[in-house]
Amino acid sequence: MVAPSLSDYTGLITAYHRIRPKFVATVEASVSPLVDLTQFVAALPAAFDLDAAVGVQLDIVGEWAGLSRYITVPLTTPWFSFGVSGRGFGEGIWKGPLSPTTGRSPLDDETYRNLLRAKIAANAWDGTVETAGGILSGFFGDYGIDVFVEDRQDMHLNFVVPGATPSIIMLSIMAGRYIPVKPAGVGTRYVLASVSGAPVFGFGLNNSVIGGFGSGAWGVPPEYLLGIT
Repeated sequence: MVAPSLSDYTGLITAYHRIRPKFVATVEASVSPLVDLTQFVAALPAAFDLDAAVGVQLDIVGEWAGLSRYITVPLTTPWFSFGVSGRGFGEGIWKGPLSPTTGRSPLDDETYRNLLRAKIAANAWDGTVETAGGILSGFFGDYGIDVFVEDRQDMHLNFVVPGATPSIIMLSIMAGRYIPVKPAGVGTRYVLASVSGAPVFGFGLNNSVIGGFGSGAWGVPPEYLLGIT
């Protein structure tokens, strides 16, 4: 949409009136509010475009897609513990039944934008394993994280993440299931190597994804690596 400018209107003034400053000023005063409003409305699509939106504009796009900028992350715990420096008697805090272990943290614009793309793709997902892998790889692949979808043929899907342990933000996104590629009635879980850089332990394969005895590490959920289980 191309919004009209003030000159589009003043240019329609006839030659007889164009030389009369008060007449021109009256036309300008009358149409200026309409021009400003039209230009503002014309700029709205670009301002809330996923590729261009920033800050609170991107937050509004997130409301349309159904995903907040804030994700749940583990807190650095001050709880009493043996064998941990600064957490012993007289140092650590006793953990009560209602003591929090997680908090809410905002994503930066670029990470949030990428996550929204994945959420929008998940909203339109066709429910197949192949496209689920594409959606997950489309997001995590930008951060150097490989994700392989394993259909266990028992109404469960594993999202296998071999290799180096992802960052706390990426682990929190996995743990929070912020990319909802889950068929109805089917259980899903992320499985990561308990040892950073290793393949996930399994039988029948020996590659960078699945490794047997001596090479594979036990598969664990992201909550385990975050220390919130």
